[in-house]
Amino acid sequence: MDLVLNEEQELLQQTVREFVSKNSSLRRIRALRDSGDPLGYSRDLWSEMAKLGWLGIIFPEEYGGAGLGYTELMVVLEEMGRGLMPEPILSTVLLGGSAIATAGSPLQRQALLPPLIAGDLRIALAYQEPQSRYNPQHIETLAKQTASGWSIQGTKVQVLDGYGADRFLVSARTAGATTDAAGITLLLVDAHAPGLSIERQWRIDSRNAAIVRLDNVPVGADDVVGSADGGAELLASIIDRSTIGLCAEMLGSMTAALEMTLSYLRTRTQFGVPIGSFQALKHRAAKLYIETELARSAVMAAHRALDEQSPDIAHFAALAKARCSDAFVLIGNETVQMHGGIGMTDEHDAGFFIKRARAAEITFGDAAYHRNRFAELHGY
Repeated sequence: MDLVLNEEQELLQQTVREFVSKNSSLRRIRALRDSGDPLGYSRDLWSEMAKLGWLGIIFPEEYGGAGLGYTELMVVLEEMGRGLMPEPILSTVLLGGSAIATAGSPLQRQALLPPLIAGDLRIALAYQEPQSRYNPQHIETLAKQTASGWSIQGTKVQVLDGYGADRFLVSARTAGATTDAAGITLLLVDAHAPGLSIERQWRIDSRNAAIVRLDNVPVGADDVVGSADGGAELLASIIDRSTIGLCAEMLGSMTAALEMTLSYLRTRTQFGVPIGSFQALKHRAAKLYIETELARSAVMAAHRALDEQSPDIAHFAALAKARCSDAFVLIGNETVQMHGGIGMTDEHDAGFFIKRARAAEITFGDAAYHRNRFAELHGY
């Protein structure tokens, strides 16, 4: 497995890095937070990303996509992570779009993928519930069959980029007990459907999330994605792909935080010398570099596994998320610590990274969850 970028991927990386540097400084992230912007990202930048083809990287050319791989998408996500860009590529492309591309009917793919790739349609996956924690099979939301399709009753929480989404992909129980794998169905729900309400949530990193309440929301029979009662495997694969994509973003963020810290160690002087010359800080900085490189290898391997359609994608997802969760939290903490008093202030940008680390750590399962999952997958 090749764990380095090829020439085309390096060119894409440079293009994305220049775009992020030009359009999304941390000053913009601060302004979005301080203004209480309800959407939490820029529609204009989202349109620009669509025009550059980034939303269609993993989708077939017949729908307007680029027909490339997950490693190319990794490049985009990593560079977005460096700038802490909040635009909803993870939710729309991986959580929503990849589900449609993988299991949607021909009609669903034709109707949804072209506008998604063009930046005109945003899809959010609504799968978490108040009692589910990290178990996607814990579903109390019920979908009952009607003469014209289905009626959904339940509540979903922490729906990433749910505020402002045009469609929701909702996991509902159509048979079985609360935690059974069998009896799960994924249904497409319009954001303006009668009986559906959306409440904006503010995560600690100010990212867009929502509580979605469904009160006998009607959906058509042709809004089932995949098969009725057989959505557990599809849901698990969606979350694994998105977990791997999130790890790419986390890698970019931890790399930017480390670079910020190293720059400070080189320029901040004490006793007439840069503090980076102190042996204790050298050792701590070296550890952070090692953690970043270990995370990079795990993230790259996971994306290569997706491109190669490996049967062990769940193993790679668990490994990458465990490594990235530990590394990002550590680097976020050390960024604040090694900046000293100024790192504790809201005026300094270090705080954005530690907050993003905390939010990303618990998204799709924290390090402890994925270490345990990795062990179980290997028979322990």
